[in-house]
Amino acid sequence: MADDELSKVFAALADPTRRDIVARLTEDDATVGELAEPYDVTVQAVSKHLKVLEEAGMVTRSRDAQRRPVHLEAKVFDLMTKWIDRYQRQAEGRFQRLDALLARMDDEANLTDDQNETKQNTNQERGAS
Repeated sequence: MADDELSKVFAALADPTRRDIVARLTEDDATVGELAEPYDVTVQAVSKHLKVLEEAGMVTRSRDAQRRPVHLEAKVFDLMTKWIDRYQRQAEGRFQRLDALLARMDDEANLTDDQNETKQNTNQERGAS
């Protein structure tokens, strides 16, 4: 799937109603009428949302006798997951490098503190004798 198709997926998910429809479709296929029930909008408005999801490759519609259920396409989520995972791995790598740098800096600071304490003790011993 090309980057522009991934852009369509994320653009489709930018709308909270479409995200809710997708969440509901994760449980089971549903007709447009069933999907429209909880919303204070027309069936036509939900159909428009479904058209956006369909164009993004996120849902398909089939015919089951008189029903036309809407089905969520899992392969699109695999694509999104791979894309997100790639950047998550990169971010985790940066954080691991930062952690290592901070640990080295902390070790160096502790070493410097130990050296300064040793010098102070030596100077105090010299002053006491």
